[in-house]
Amino acid sequence: MAISLPPIRILIIDDHAVVRKGLALVLRLEPDFEIVGEAGTGREALALAEHLKPDLILLDRMLPDMDGKAIAQALRTNGSRARILILTGTELDESALEILAVGIDGYVLKDIEPTELKRAIRTIATGEPYLDPGLTRLLMRSLSRPHLPPPQEIVTPRELDILQKMATPATYREIALQLSISEETVRSHAKNILRKLGKADRMQAVLEATRLGIIDPL
Repeated sequence: MAISLPPIRILIIDDHAVVRKGLALVLRLEPDFEIVGEAGTGREALALAEHLKPDLILLDRMLPDMDGKAIAQALRTNGSRARILILTGTELDESALEILAVGIDGYVLKDIEPTELKRAIRTIATGEPYLDPGLTRLLMRSLSRPHLPPPQEIVTPRELDILQKMATPATYREIALQLSISEETVRSHAKNILRKLGKADRMQAVLEATRLGIIDPL
């Protein structure tokens, strides 16, 4: 008998009511999603997050009273364990990198297809990050690359294979299937990659590897 998992409890934060209602309408069609609340300001978001304790917060990057970075920082300071997915309509620039650094779990643009947004939510809910494929490419254009040892002196060939896959939306399980190795092996290599790059999570490691020139922007 299959075990039924509880739905992913989602809090939607956006200052445009039409956007909030549209997102709620689309996401409610999924049996494994539950919309527990909506808010249009950062202060409302923080209050609802503390009261409702959602599993995931779908957060607009720019709100009238607070930006996404400030809200994410406040959520972490307040001890919220909710996954945070930034959903933005603003152009990608270096400020997006600052938001990633405060501990969010995903970053996508509002022109994302509904099917891919649902995939991003499910990926993040499992504890893995999800990054818009164009974010790394656009951000890294403005960052200079220091002179570094060749990539093979930083990571092993197998780690490089996995690091390149980590820069895609693929989960660790999907990476394992693509490389014909076990998921445990992928996670072991990923742990070594994080240690070598001095980063705490997959998303930050990919950004650092791209900045350092170990992998190319997608």
